[in-house]
Amino acid sequence: MVSIAVIDYDMGNLHSACKGLENAGAKTTVTDSHVDLAAADAIVLPGVGAFDPAVQHLRSRHLVEPIKAAIASGKPFLGICLGLQILFNGSEEGTEPGLGIIPGMVRRFRSEPDIVIPHMGWNTLSFKQTELPIWQGLGEHPYVYFVHSFYVDPVDPQIRAATVTHGSQEVTAAIARDNLVAVQFHPEKSSTAGLKILSNFVSLVATKTRSAVAV
Repeated sequence: MVSIAVIDYDMGNLHSACKGLENAGAKTTVTDSHVDLAAADAIVLPGVGAFDPAVQHLRSRHLVEPIKAAIASGKPFLGICLGLQILFNGSEEGTEPGLGIIPGMVRRFRSEPDIVIPHMGWNTLSFKQTELPIWQGLGEHPYVYFVHSFYVDPVDPQIRAATVTHGSQEVTAAIARDNLVAVQFHPEKSSTAGLKILSNFVSLVATKTRSAVAV
């Protein structure tokens, strides 16, 4: 059974994400301890709320460097919603610097006639990295659940793993680079498709763990 550390920094309910991972066969530990992050087979960084408090809470718990070290080590990492946005350099929502793991900024949706902000509810993904393991078995344009007023704008467009269209704006819905995957939507609220994504992540972690043991 793979072990997944789910980072607790007072930015959202972690129960649903843990339940989805556990249903896929993982053992989860909700933690703000760098020791647990180092010991786990993989890390999940969820989050709901505002950008500035999120990075402040991570820094106050001395978790920024352990997160960077885990990602640099090749450990599988999944960011969810705010856990995607804080990986970037900064956000138009606030003034705090982000973690700077992914070059780019978090942008505010442009106001348009008949567009509702926040972008909230079900919408379809358009895959850009079609062979990504976490997308396997989802079909071509799966519906997933969004709640956000800001979106990530990476410097390197090649790391975009999926996009979503809201009004006339096509924005990044997920990124992937090496061992890091992060999504703007909420897999834990996205019914069958979301549970499949979490299951695919657990399978990916299990495969990597077996490979490491074999070596």
